[in-house]
Amino acid sequence: MFEVLAFVYQNYDAGPAYPETDLLERRLSSVGFAADEIDDALTWLQGLDSAAQPARPSPWLIQPQPNSMRVYPRHEQAHLGTRAIGFLSFMDGAGLLPPDIREVIIDRAMAAPGGPIALEDLKLIVLMVYWRFGQEPDALVLDELCEDAQERIAH
Repeated sequence: MFEVLAFVYQNYDAGPAYPETDLLERRLSSVGFAADEIDDALTWLQGLDSAAQPARPSPWLIQPQPNSMRVYPRHEQAHLGTRAIGFLSFMDGAGLLPPDIREVIIDRAMAAPGGPIALEDLKLIVLMVYWRFGQEPDALVLDELCEDAQERIAH
């Protein structure tokens, strides 16, 4: 599924710029993706589209107080894993992740099959959420999302 999402991210603009589901499904199939991967990705994208609807504020999202912190229940801990939660906590603590975007990222990560989520897959989810909301991530966020940490040189 994540390969399909990466292809969509790389080849289409966010929002209404990417094709309708039927056309996108045919395009992905013609590129050579398996039908089950396409179905999973399209279902995941529909959930992202629903979360990005601007007119509906999330009734379950209460704006946090300045010193509040996000607590991950056991089912989120099990599905996300410690690396993904650590990454989200790092971005959150650095002030790089608005609470509404964070909650959509968590929702979409929880909707992904398997678990715990690989860190590279979570980074793609973060990119997809920013992409769908039509927002450009901060340069530091892009550096964290796109650079391979294995190749970094410590100063």
